[in-house]
Amino acid sequence: LEVDHIKVDGQLLHAPKRHVYIALNKPKECMTTVSDPEGRQTVMHLMRGIRERVFPVGRLDYDTEGLLLLTNDGDIARRLEIPAAGWTRIYRARLFGKVTQADLDKLATGITIDGVKYGPIVADLERSKGMYSWATVSLTEGKNREVKRVMEGLGLKVARLIRTAYGPFQLGQLADCQRAFQ
Repeated sequence: LEVDHIKVDGQLLHAPKRHVYIALNKPKECMTTVSDPEGRQTVMHLMRGIRERVFPVGRLDYDTEGLLLLTNDGDIARRLEIPAAGWTRIYRARLFGKVTQADLDKLATGITIDGVKYGPIVADLERSKGMYSWATVSLTEGKNREVKRVMEGLGLKVARLIRTAYGPFQLGQLADCQRAFQ
């Protein structure tokens, strides 16, 4: 087998790296990490068949489900992750506890909980029945467990959390564990 090599000024040229972009509907009880010391399922288990090494753009908690982006394009990943870029992340949250739209409106100017300042969050009450409600929550910071912590700050518990959008990328009709490739 003969292999051609191309050199310029004595330096070997490499073929351009093939960038991969994946939208995944992450199930709950799955770690957003490359490996887990406790042996729990990770999103990498869902990437079987993908030859390129991809990594998650941002994170979703173990019990959070929904849209997760993965790529091997570090430049794009960085642009999507940094808070200064202002990409909006949208979630649907099932809340436990009595809540009104007026309660959720308190998040619009930001909130400080246990000394941590959270930026403005837009939260719209979709529907309520008894002690359970559904709300759409939009934020740009994406701090660790942000939605859960700000809701706890209002006296609510997040019973289910689903990310439906990350910037221009939408979960749409992507089924659990299903991948969309570009």
